[in-house]
Amino acid sequence: MVKRQARLVRVWLGMVVLGVCFAMGVPAFAGDAKKVRDIYDYEAQKAAKGVKKIAFIAGTEPHGGRGNHEFLAAAIYLATTINAEYPDAYAVVHTRKKGPKDLSHADAVIILMDHGGWAVNPAVKEAMDRKAGFMAIHYGVEVNKGEQGQHFLKWMGGYFEPFWSVNPHWIPKFDTIGKHETSRGVKPFAVNDEWYYHMRFVDGMKGVTPVLQAVPPLETITSRYKEGTKAGGHNGNPDALKAVQAKQPQVVAWAYDRPDGGRGFGFTGLHFHKNLGEDNTRTLLLNAVAWVSKLPVPETGVRNQSLSRDELEKLIDDGKLAISRRGI
Repeated sequence: MVKRQARLVRVWLGMVVLGVCFAMGVPAFAGDAKKVRDIYDYEAQKAAKGVKKIAFIAGTEPHGGRGNHEFLAAAIYLATTINAEYPDAYAVVHTRKKGPKDLSHADAVIILMDHGGWAVNPAVKEAMDRKAGFMAIHYGVEVNKGEQGQHFLKWMGGYFEPFWSVNPHWIPKFDTIGKHETSRGVKPFAVNDEWYYHMRFVDGMKGVTPVLQAVPPLETITSRYKEGTKAGGHNGNPDALKAVQAKQPQVVAWAYDRPDGGRGFGFTGLHFHKNLGEDNTRTLLLNAVAWVSKLPVPETGVRNQSLSRDELEKLIDDGKLAISRRGI
């Protein structure tokens, strides 16, 4: 009985330590002091020497109930894990409301947010001019046609273009995963999400490597769009309908080798925070962050552990605590 109680106490203490680490923005299992990097200490990141500097910018605006568009929670997880796995990386997390005005030090910029103006943000543009990596997740891939869209084509090779792209919830079966550094350790899978498709890509998809693609069911358009009617901003349009009728595979995640030597990555899923608990989704996102930052991706993918429902929920709470206690 005494041994069992002692074991339960150790488990409880371990959970407390894990929670404190995520709330503070440092790895829970860092092997040495070099890996302990505060993801909210922006000045420390700027001052760090000999590391790849990664800036996550996450929207915090509500979009439905809890568990939808939990971009800050996802950014906290991705940044903390990258810091733990790469001693030569320092990732930090910003919110869109208090986003960085200076990214002159950034080696990569990762955005997770609702359709916003970071495509024309001066700090981001300056970073891209220096060939910094660029990655957008879910609603972060959507910008307006024109100047915003042209920047995303240049930085990421593709984007969600309103009145051209569509945003249904469906379960694609990724039976074949595109061969790329970002797909290391990623196995065939299927998961329900709001997978945008019929993306606008650079001409001829030059430099684009499809990583996830599948043929959508026809009802992903016909349930919301009637053939012969005016194109909708998100629900459907004649071109998207024809593509699906022709059973053309639709790319929902892709890597982009930019002509200037920079790297880009787009991922249209992760409407649901719970999908961060899907092993292949999580590994692909971590690999992509590493790749656009020009960090080496292990043959089996960036090391990570499964996330329980409680751990996923805690990430959401940690994001709220970071706003209230750290003022991000």
